[in-house]
Amino acid sequence: MAVINLAYTAPINPSGASPVLTEAQVWTGLKRKVRRAYEFVPVIVDCKVISEDGDTTIREATFKGNPKPVREVCVHLAPSRVDFKQEDGSNISNIVSKGPDGSLQMTYAFEWRHPDITAGSEEETQLREKYEKLSKVAVEGSIDTIRRLVKEGEI
Repeated sequence: MAVINLAYTAPINPSGASPVLTEAQVWTGLKRKVRRAYEFVPVIVDCKVISEDGDTTIREATFKGNPKPVREVCVHLAPSRVDFKQEDGSNISNIVSKGPDGSLQMTYAFEWRHPDITAGSEEETQLREKYEKLSKVAVEGSIDTIRRLVKEGEI
């Protein structure tokens, strides 16, 4: 079984970004992402909330090219993290943190489990490369979406 662990971090307010996002706005955006993932992640085409209980939301997300929805348990750890736990044991964390200078950073950490792929195989290497590209798109796309929603008055 192959387990692919990786993370990607990007500044939330790089030089010239407008409007400058606050920690509260970013947290509001991450909460919205749980319910409307398709607005934030281009490979997610649909998202249905199955249930909510306090800080835990169970949803089904449908990914482009895969008609079978993926059930995720989403746990809000305000105001800095949302964990997404999938039925196959894969885990994703969306983390908001501050750098040494106090600037806001967003990190997505991934643990993808693939029981059908041999660890160390060429297939695993290719999948890791694909996930590295997707992680950059996911983080930067989420920041861009939050900024757009703030501009539009949605957040």
